[in-house]
Amino acid sequence: MTDGFAAIHPDPSLCPTEHADLGNGVTLAYVCEGVGGAPLLLVHGYPETKRIWWRNMMPLADAGFEVIAPDLRGHGESSLAPDGFYDIAAFSTDLYTLVHDVLGHEHCVVAGGDVGGPVVYDLSLRYPGFVKRLCFFNTVTPFLDAEYEAAGIPPDAPQALRSTADYFIRQATDPEGLLAELNTPQRRRAYVAEMYGHRLWAGRGAFTPEEVDFMTEPYADADKLRASWGVYESSTGNRPMSGVPRYLETNPLPALVLYGPEDHVVPPSFPERCKVAFPECIGPFEITGAGHFLQWEASDIFNRALTYFFL
Repeated sequence: MTDGFAAIHPDPSLCPTEHADLGNGVTLAYVCEGVGGAPLLLVHGYPETKRIWWRNMMPLADAGFEVIAPDLRGHGESSLAPDGFYDIAAFSTDLYTLVHDVLGHEHCVVAGGDVGGPVVYDLSLRYPGFVKRLCFFNTVTPFLDAEYEAAGIPPDAPQALRSTADYFIRQATDPEGLLAELNTPQRRRAYVAEMYGHRLWAGRGAFTPEEVDFMTEPYADADKLRASWGVYESSTGNRPMSGVPRYLETNPLPALVLYGPEDHVVPPSFPERCKVAFPECIGPFEITGAGHFLQWEASDIFNRALTYFFL
């Protein structure tokens, strides 16, 4: 399910990293390819960094985009946040500053999955007119319980959620205890590797051992791993938020919704809920054989879909 580019052995130096001082004490690391093309912001989730877009950046730049793929604050090569905020609104504000203020783009199109999904959703509503279209995939859906009920979509079965939510609960409620257990770089990387392997977020065998090493290397750093759990703490009220996320309302923008069904962390209700969350929904389209890391697992399909939808 991959193209020729995707088959290249993952190389951290494939795309040069730049750094931007946002003026709020945070420095974001980012890759920018295809300067002068249509601005496209790619927003990673957890446990990801900008490396999850390694199969997408150059093909999309070749298609005519200026591809901007940052590490969120506290992740990868970006700095930790001196204000201690690692929540959706803080991520969204950083990205607006990067793309609008630093790189000088009045508007852009965006794509995000996992934590990146709520970030691009919030970004598109927080800054009206800035985001023209978005791609949304394999993430938690907006909190619209009344709207889902009115559409006849039942709540997800509690037992299904419990079977995959242990990582979420521990990171949100006992991050210090968990970090104390993961007390070596090898243990921290092994913990993150579970999400790419036996936890079956992705389709079985989607990542080779070399690719898992590539994805987990940034999480060997204890401070970065700890920071990456901040969004889980804030989402459960165990950490202050910089602002309320715009995730309690429908989104009127045209949205391409994709879903990798081989995902054991995002419930199968995702496509139906997205039809409610996005009145101008394109799809949802299920990508057979792909799971949570859709942009990596089905990179050729993903790249073509974004090209046709955004250009």
